[in-house]
Amino acid sequence: MSEKLRLVRQKIKSAKGLDVVLHTIVEQLSKLLDADACCLFLIDYAQDEYVLKAKYGLPSTAIGQIRFRLGEGLIGLISKRSEPLNLDDWQSLPEVASFSSDVMQGLHGFLGISIRYKCQPLGVLIFQRQAKQRFHEEQISWLITLTVQIATSIVAAQTNETLKDQKSIVLVGIPSSSGVGIGKAVVVYPRSNLRAVPDRAAKDIDAEIKSFKMALIETQEELQALSQRLAGRLSSEERELFSSYIQILASPSFYKEVVSLISKGKWAQWALCQVISQHVAEFEAISDPYLRERSADVEDLGRRVLFHLQSGARAVREYPKKTILVGEEVTAASLAEVPEGYLIGIVSVKGSTNSHVAILARALGVPAVMGVECMPITQIDFRTIIVDGYYGQVYLSPSSQICREFLTLSEEERELDKELSSLRDLPAETLDGYRLSLYVNTGLAGDIHRALSVGAEGVGLHRTEVPFMLRDRFPTEEEQRIIYRQLLKAFSPSSVVMRTLDVGGDKILPYLPIDEENPFLGWRGIRISLDQPNNFLTQVRALLRASEAFHNLHIMLPMISHVEQLDEAVALIQRAYQTVRETHPMVEFPKIGIMIEVPSAVYQITLLAERVDFISIGTNDLIQYLLAVDRNNGRVAKLYNCFHPAVLQALMQIVHACHQLKKKVSICGEMAGDPLAVILLMAIGFDILSVSASRLPRVKWVVRNFSMKKAELLLEQVLKMHSPRLIQQHLERALEAAGLGGLIRAGRS
Repeated sequence: MSEKLRLVRQKIKSAKGLDVVLHTIVEQLSKLLDADACCLFLIDYAQDEYVLKAKYGLPSTAIGQIRFRLGEGLIGLISKRSEPLNLDDWQSLPEVASFSSDVMQGLHGFLGISIRYKCQPLGVLIFQRQAKQRFHEEQISWLITLTVQIATSIVAAQTNETLKDQKSIVLVGIPSSSGVGIGKAVVVYPRSNLRAVPDRAAKDIDAEIKSFKMALIETQEELQALSQRLAGRLSSEERELFSSYIQILASPSFYKEVVSLISKGKWAQWALCQVISQHVAEFEAISDPYLRERSADVEDLGRRVLFHLQSGARAVREYPKKTILVGEEVTAASLAEVPEGYLIGIVSVKGSTNSHVAILARALGVPAVMGVECMPITQIDFRTIIVDGYYGQVYLSPSSQICREFLTLSEEERELDKELSSLRDLPAETLDGYRLSLYVNTGLAGDIHRALSVGAEGVGLHRTEVPFMLRDRFPTEEEQRIIYRQLLKAFSPSSVVMRTLDVGGDKILPYLPIDEENPFLGWRGIRISLDQPNNFLTQVRALLRASEAFHNLHIMLPMISHVEQLDEAVALIQRAYQTVRETHPMVEFPKIGIMIEVPSAVYQITLLAERVDFISIGTNDLIQYLLAVDRNNGRVAKLYNCFHPAVLQALMQIVHACHQLKKKVSICGEMAGDPLAVILLMAIGFDILSVSASRLPRVKWVVRNFSMKKAELLLEQVLKMHSPRLIQQHLERALEAAGLGGLIRAGRS
C-alpha cells in the first residue's frame, strides 16, 4: 500500500494549476479508496459558502454552481467533526434534506472528511459507493495520512492562481518582529537549489542562451574529469553511469526544451529548473524502483548545471530603496548584503519567532514574518508586498486601499518612535524611584550608531559570530581585533560584553559544515571553542588586544552546561592573556561571565556564579530547552512561550542565587525586549536588561510608566496562574490600563 500512497502523493505534487490539482485529488483518491464517486467542496469565505470545486464519477454537475451555507446541513456536519464521517447509507441522516439528491442518486456508502490548513477549515471531501457499505478503517487511515499534503497542495495552487490573475492575496505566518513594511519583494535563494530560483524575465535572450550553453559544456567537462579521476576505483557499470550523464547533457531534446523557455522571455536559471523539475517528476511517477531512483540522478545533474550557470552570472543584485527580503530561508548573510537603510521587511518560509534571522530583524527594527508556508517565492520577485509583523500577515499585490491603510499605520509608528526618542537621556527609573540599567545587544556593523542614538548605557551582548558568518574562512586575529576595537572605543568607558564565538544550531558557518540529527543539542557554542582551542585562543587574543587603553572588555562564554567547561575556558583565557601581556603590558584582565542557556546551568547556578564576575541569561535557548520546543519549528511555535510558569520560576531561582553571592545578573535574550515581560523582569530583580536598539526606547517607556510596587503585585498575581496564555492576557490588560497599548499592537494607541 505504501507504493500506492507514494504514487498518489507524487501525482498530486506534480499537478500544475488549481483546476488540475483539484481534479487530480478527487480522481486519485477515488481510485485509492475504491470509491464510485467523489466531490470536493472548498470554502468561499467572502460568501460564507461551501462551493463544489471538483468531482469524479458524478453526472454532469456544474462545477461552482452547487453551494451550501457554512455550518449547515450534511457538509456543515462533516466540517465540524474532528474525525471522518463513515456511513453505510448517507440518506439515513437528518441533515440529508439539505443535500442535492440528484447529484448523489443511486449512491449509498458514504465517507466525509474535513480538510484543514493550519487549523483553519479549508473544505470537505466526500466519497461514495453504490453499495450500502462503509469504507474500511485502513482506507480511512490512508485518507487521513494524505490530508496534510492535500491541504498544502490546494493552498499553494490557490495562491499561484490568485497571483497569476494579479489579484491581492493574504498569507499567514508567525509574527516575528513587530512593525509594518511596504515595499518590493527581493527573492534571495541558496545556490544550486532548483526549487528556489525565482521566475524572472530575461534581459537579453541571446546572452541567456549563451550562458546556458557554456554551463552545459562546463558541466560535461566536470563530469569527464571526475570520471577519469575515479576510473581506478569504479566498476565498468559505474563508469557507464557518468557516460549516461554526459549523454543527457548533450541531448538535443534537453537543450531545445530549455532554450524554448528562454526564447519565450525567461532567464536561463528558471528555464533550466522548470525542465529539470518536469523530468524529475516523470521519473518519480514510474513504478519500477530502479528507474524511479534515476530521478535523483537527473536532479543532481540539474544542480550541477545550475551551479555553473550561477557561477558565470554577474553577482550584481538590484535592491530597491524599500526592499523586503523573501526566501525559503533568509540568512544573516542575505541581510548584510542589502545596502544600509534599504531593508524594510523580511518574509521567510522557514523559521519562527526565535530563529536567528528573526532575532536580527528585531535588532534592526525591521518587521518580519516567519514560517509562511505555501509562499510562492519564485513568482513574487519585485512585486509590491506588505509585511505586518504584528499579526504575522503578508499581503501580496495589495490593493491601493490596503496600501493606504498600512501607510497610515506606518506613519503612526514613526510618530510614536519620534515621541520615544525624547527619552534618550532620561534614566530607566520607575515611578517610585527604582533604577534599572538598559544595555543593548549588537552584532551588525550598523548597530553601534543605533545603540548610541537611543541612549544605551553599555553593550550587554555583542554577537561576535556575525563577521564569521559573512566570510568564507575564519577571520584572522588582526581582522577580529579591528572589528572589536571599533565597538569598545565607541562605548568607552561603558562596559561591553563580548560573547565568544557562538555557532551551531541555526547559525552555520559555510566553511565549518556541521551535519547533525539534532543540531541544537549538538556541537555548538563553547563545545566548538573547547574542541578547537586554536580558534578560541585567536579570538580571545584579538579581544584582549582590542581592549588596550579602554579597559571596558567583558568576556561572556556561551552554552556552558558543566563546571569543567567553565574552568577549561577560563584557563585558556588566562593563557591568552599571558601571551598578549608579553607585547601589550597595559592590557588588563577582563571580567568573565557566562550565559545561562541550559537547564543544567540553572541547577548549578551557585557553583557557576562563584567562579565568574557576572551572569547573563540567554532566554532564547533557555526557554527552548526548558520546554523541549524547537524554536525554529513553526509547527510547535505556539508552545514556545516566555511566560510559561517554569520559565518564570527558573529566572527567579537564578536571580536569587546570584544576588546571594552579590553578583550582578542581566538578561539578554529576546524576552528582555518584550514590553509585557519587562514588568515581571523588574519585579524578579534583574540588574540589567540588554535589548536590541530598536526596542530600548519602548522598554524604557514601560519602566518609566510603572512603579516597582505595581510590578511586584503583578508578579505575585501571575505566579498563581498555571497558563502562559492567562499570564500574557493579564499583563496585556495591565499595559492597556497604564496607557501603553501602542507597544503591543500596530499603530500609536
